[in-house]
Amino acid sequence: MEYLYILPLPQANRCFGGKILTLRVALFGAGRIGHVHARSISENNQSKLVAITDLVPDAAQALATEFGATSMSANDILADSGIDAILIASSTNTHVDLIEAGIGAGKAVFCEKPVDLDLARARACLDGVSGQNNQVMIGFNRRFDPDFDALKSAFDAGEVGKGELLSITSFDPGPPPLDYIKVSGGLFRDMAIHDFDMACWLFGAVPETVSAIGSCLVDPEIAAAGDIDTAVITLRFADGRIATIRNSRRAVYGYDQRLELLGENGLLSAENVLENTVRKSTVEGVSSAKPEYFFLERYMRSYGIGWGMFVDAVLDGNPVPVSVADGVNALAIAEAAVLSLAQGREIELAPLLTETV
Repeated sequence: MEYLYILPLPQANRCFGGKILTLRVALFGAGRIGHVHARSISENNQSKLVAITDLVPDAAQALATEFGATSMSANDILADSGIDAILIASSTNTHVDLIEAGIGAGKAVFCEKPVDLDLARARACLDGVSGQNNQVMIGFNRRFDPDFDALKSAFDAGEVGKGELLSITSFDPGPPPLDYIKVSGGLFRDMAIHDFDMACWLFGAVPETVSAIGSCLVDPEIAAAGDIDTAVITLRFADGRIATIRNSRRAVYGYDQRLELLGENGLLSAENVLENTVRKSTVEGVSSAKPEYFFLERYMRSYGIGWGMFVDAVLDGNPVPVSVADGVNALAIAEAAVLSLAQGREIELAPLLTETV
């Protein structure tokens, strides 16, 4: 799809004293993640979903009908001065073009991760939105998970002192379809990129070096597609702090998402969210429910919270909580992990970075 690049347009929307009260939003992408974001936009009392576009017009129309919006073309959305913001939930190869087109049209932009699969293109996007970066947010939703946010708040408050060792566990219940894996950019750019962002966010810095090992243990077809399904990544920070990340495409018991942060004065941990809180204790033993099965169940609240923070930032004229620079940094770590796996050595991150957290 070709997207129109146009000059900023005047915004003449629902205002009081010159301030927009309700953000009118257009959604790019009517797939699974598009449905998630459509719900978040509609459930926020300061945003209104007014338009949806997709490469499959019937999908856009169906989602628009469900949420009381209008199916429109991409160019018509960008040219519509009554639309204040766009949410990009289309395929990754469209992200950079749409970020730049949205900014060029004078709209605030929320874009799903990653910025792009190519680090050089992502860096060019960062340069292209220079000066407008506060109006572009990258959708690393796990930052807004209530449990993870509470852990960071406790850490930032000094409750365990200086952080020393961060451990992130991120296991999918099963691999995605092979057709998706072939275009995903690989486990590091597609799956672990969330964990790279989490490590930077929690420690408030980017690592100095990255080392990664990986195997294909779940499905040989994944290896045939040039990817891995099991990995351990180690991030070493300039002050000596260490983060370890464990990834797997198969955890048969559910979506395993845990954090542990060891500090000089104790340990903070965030455990799995379970399907229910019932625990059975008998002479045979103690048992509880399994973790929520997939990301839609586990992280649904975080999508809504993250969207709300974007809306608040745009309406109040404040910086967004996750910038394009954050997205570029996470992608740079993913690139370093790819190089480390291929070359069997620790990779210095500095040459790949454009900007620190």
